[in-house]
Amino acid sequence: MESTSLTALAQEQLDAARAASSGRAAVTLYGGHEHRLRQTLIALRAGTRLGEHDAPDEATLQVIEGEVALHAGSQIWNGRTGDHLTIPPQRHDLEALSDAAVLLTVAT
Repeated sequence: MESTSLTALAQEQLDAARAASSGRAAVTLYGGHEHRLRQTLIALRAGTRLGEHDAPDEATLQVIEGEVALHAGSQIWNGRTGDHLTIPPQRHDLEALSDAAVLLTVAT
């Protein structure tokens, strides 16, 4: 069994995102081609967006730190530290309203 501090990992990735010209950084915690479940910690500098993209069949987003807005069509869901969002099955984007780290969980 493996154990990972999401708080420490979020800080590491936020530091990397702040230093990156793209304003983002990410690391896969679990998953890959041999698994049906994938978990990725994504860090975004305030004002950075993950552009609109298709939704996987099933996915959730847990806000580890900061505040984000998930946009899908005309709908917007805001999430803050500790919130858990279900990603709708449609094209969407994610915006960091403050420096933020989220845990994306996807079932493939």
